[in-house]
Amino acid sequence: MNLVASEKVKKMSASIFQEVANLKLKAIKAGMDVIDLSVGSPDFPPPPFVVDTLIDCASDSSNYGYTLTGIPEFNHAVSYFYKQRYEVDLNPESEVLQLMGSQDGLAHLATAIINPGDYVLVPDPGYPIYEASVNIAGGVIYPMPLLAENKFLPMLEEIPLDVLDKTKMMIISYPGNPVTALADQSFFEKVVTFAKQHNILVVHDFAYSELIFDGNPQLSFMSVPGAKEIGIEFNSLSKTFNMAGCRIGYVVGNEQAIDILASFKSHIDYGVFYPIQKAAVRALTSDFTFLKTQVNEYELRRDVLISGLEKSGWYVAKSPATMFVWAKIPAGWKSREFAFELIDQAGVAVIPGDAFGDLGEGYVRIAMVQPPERLSQAAERIHEFLMEYSRNK
Repeated sequence: MNLVASEKVKKMSASIFQEVANLKLKAIKAGMDVIDLSVGSPDFPPPPFVVDTLIDCASDSSNYGYTLTGIPEFNHAVSYFYKQRYEVDLNPESEVLQLMGSQDGLAHLATAIINPGDYVLVPDPGYPIYEASVNIAGGVIYPMPLLAENKFLPMLEEIPLDVLDKTKMMIISYPGNPVTALADQSFFEKVVTFAKQHNILVVHDFAYSELIFDGNPQLSFMSVPGAKEIGIEFNSLSKTFNMAGCRIGYVVGNEQAIDILASFKSHIDYGVFYPIQKAAVRALTSDFTFLKTQVNEYELRRDVLISGLEKSGWYVAKSPATMFVWAKIPAGWKSREFAFELIDQAGVAVIPGDAFGDLGEGYVRIAMVQPPERLSQAAERIHEFLMEYSRNK
């Protein structure tokens, strides 16, 4: 048998995360201690009350059947969470849909909404599933450049009208991944006006909604007047409550878009494990003191990492949010070359910026998923790596 991948799969580049993982494994096999700052998988545990709920429910043998959809209690918990954290009112019956993680929903949305030939506005740099989902659906990607000089916000007025006439959907993410920028109220208001004018569905990825630093506001796109008329927002318990492996998230907002996605999902999955749903309900209806403690820990990690890099003369922007640092690399390197040499020579794993789009070239994404002492050690190794490079240049 000579089996060949479909044309849609051929359009999708090989996973850089797997490539970096392979290089990391090779270094470990060679006896190197590798500090892994590549994948954004939280190293913090879930809150104890979440774990206790999961254990209690998993101990009941009657909880192992198909759930098919989200239990009503989950939808009400999401509605409660959004009201408490972002001052957004949601109808739990029609404006909330449970997902097997936000990536699951983002991966399936384009197939549910986009026809072959429809244009989708996608951020560049942007998280890889945005582009991959459009390719799977047969849509056409129109990249929206995110540039430092524009505060990493897309210049909507620069998108050609002939493109907008064919555009059905646009994807944005603030705070973003890999670019860790924030958007303000005025930008979101501009997006709402823009989307109404051109009849475009806005998809906002809000997975890092609770990892916002320095007292900056937690601004949900859904809090902007008119946003529900043209948009939906994805969120997750993976980063907020460290339940990444549990695979549970949700999308909120426009009823019509949610109904279409729900119909599509009814054909492809049988729901999230009931004990996980109950643990998620417990998390979403807690007193949220855990969230304050956690964001302080990430803020500390950010400061330790950035100050450590500055000692080596590598000055990177101070992330206002997320578990990442989006770092412009020193002159003389390509992103992939820098990231791969860093693993091989220094035992520090990061993700090259070009994995997130053409405009990611010249950057690396560093995940703050290690304790402060390991981040400090990583900065010291990077310092030695850069000094060695300067001596041999």
